[in-house]
Amino acid sequence: MPSVRAERPGASALLGWLTDPEAPRLCLVTGAPGLLSWLAGQAPRAAGRRRTHRVLVPLRGQSALGVAWAVAGHLGVVASSPADLVRVLATTESGRASRTLLLLPALHAAAEPEAIASLLGDLARLGRVRLVVEGREGTPEYALLASGRVAVVDGDEEGEEPGFVAGSVGLDLADPLAVCGADPIAVTTGYVRDAGDPHGGLRAAWLRGGQALCLARDAAERALVLLAVLGDGADPRLRPALEGLAAGGPWRVRWARVTGDVAPPWPGPVAALAVQGGTLLAADLGGVVRLLGVGDARPLGRLDHPVTGRVRALAPAPDGTVLLLDERGRLHTVPGKQPRAPYLRRLTEAVSATLTRHPGTALAAIAGSVVVGDRLGSVHAFGLTGLHQAALHSGRVTAVAAVESATPFVCSGGMDGAVRRWTPGQEADPSPVAERSSPVVSLDAAETPYGAVLGVAWADGVVELHRFEQGDRLAFRPGPAVRAVAVGEDGALLVGLDEALVRLER
Repeated sequence: MPSVRAERPGASALLGWLTDPEAPRLCLVTGAPGLLSWLAGQAPRAAGRRRTHRVLVPLRGQSALGVAWAVAGHLGVVASSPADLVRVLATTESGRASRTLLLLPALHAAAEPEAIASLLGDLARLGRVRLVVEGREGTPEYALLASGRVAVVDGDEEGEEPGFVAGSVGLDLADPLAVCGADPIAVTTGYVRDAGDPHGGLRAAWLRGGQALCLARDAAERALVLLAVLGDGADPRLRPALEGLAAGGPWRVRWARVTGDVAPPWPGPVAALAVQGGTLLAADLGGVVRLLGVGDARPLGRLDHPVTGRVRALAPAPDGTVLLLDERGRLHTVPGKQPRAPYLRRLTEAVSATLTRHPGTALAAIAGSVVVGDRLGSVHAFGLTGLHQAALHSGRVTAVAAVESATPFVCSGGMDGAVRRWTPGQEADPSPVAERSSPVVSLDAAETPYGAVLGVAWADGVVELHRFEQGDRLAFRPGPAVRAVAVGEDGALLVGLDEALVRLER
C-alpha cells in the first residue's frame, strides 16, 4: 500500500484499485478534478515490490496523435500514429510498459476526446499498461470507455481543475520561428485540424518528426529535428530560417533525403547502413543495397550481391570486400575490385560455414577479423590467430562494430540496452559504454581524425555519437524510429529511418 493518506474525495477507492492485481487495467475517475495530479505527486509503491512509474499525461487541448506521441515517449517506444502505438506495444517488448501507470486528466477538455478515448480503450485491452482517465459522465467519450471492462471512481467533488488550454488560434503554422517556439501540443493540434493546408511543407515535417518535437527542450532543438525531416519540395524559405534557429545547437544537418525527394532522390527505407571510404551503403527493406556519396547522398549505383530478402547487417572489410548478414543469420561475401588474399578467403569461408550451423544476429569486420553476435548474448571474434569469445549481454546481441586502431576493439549492443567495449583476447570491461532501458538497434564505429568514434541507436528513437579520446557523447532524437546508423571516416553520423536518411555533423 502506498505510504499516503487519502486526503481527497475518491482517493481511497483509487488507491484500492491500484493495489488490486485483479482489477481492470482502466479506471475512470469522475467528479474529482485535480485527483490525478495529486496522485502523480505521491510516493511510489512500498519497498520490496516492483516499482510502478506514475506518468501524468494531461489531455487538455490534445489530439489523439499528440497523446500517442506522449505515451510512446513515456513507454520507451516510437510511434507514428495512434494505431502504430497499439501495434508497437502489441508486437514488441517494452519493459517500461508493464511498470507504468498512465494518469490522464481532463479527457472532456481534449481537442479530440472520442478519438483519444478509442486509443485509451485499445491500450487498456492490450493489458500492457494501467490507465487512470478523468472524464465526465454523459459525454460520448465517457460512454466509449465505460463500455469496456473498467473500474469507476466517483470523487463527488465539484469544480474544474485549472489548467492551460492548448490551442492554435493566432498561431501561424507556416512560420517556422513561431512553430518552433510555440507549445508543441498547440502546434500538433493545429496541424491535425488543418489537414488541407501543407503550410509550405512544414506540416508534413512536423507530423514526421512529431514525437521528438514534443520532447524537445527548446526551439533550437525543434528546428534541428525539422531540418532532418524536411522534404526538398518544401518552401525554400523554410530551410534557411530553421538553420538560423538551430545554429546555436551542437549538431548541424549536412544533408537529409526524405521520402518524396527528387534531387537527389530519396534512396528508400533503410534496414542497414555502412560506410566504405567515400561511399555509403544503404540496404532497403527488400534487400537492395544502394551506393550513395557520403558527402552529398548522390546516387552511385547498387551493390551486386547474392542475398535474397532483407539484409540484416553490412560489414565492409579494409580490402574492399563487403560482408553481408541476411535475415536468417547467414554470411555472404561480395568481392572487391582486387582479389582477396587466400588467408582472408579461407577465414571468411570458415565463418560462413559456422553461421550455416549457428546463425548470427550481428556482424562487423576489420582487417583479418570477422565479428559475429549471437542470440544468447555472446560475441565471437574470428581471426587469423584463432577464435575469441565473450558473453557480453543478457539476451540477443543486436549489433556489433569493430574499430581498426592501434589497439583494435569491438563494441556490441543487445536487447538489454547496453553497449559494451571488448578487446578480443582480454576480459571485457564490466562497465557499459552506454545504456538505456531500450534495446540497441544499430552500432557503427570508425577511426577518425578525432580518434575512435562510435554511433549508437536505440529502439526508443535516440541516437548517440561517442568520441572515446575526448570522453564526450552527443545525443539526437529525429522523431521516427531509427533503423540504422553509420559513422563516416570524418566523424559524421549517418542516420537511417523509414522515411529519411540524414547526415549529422558536430
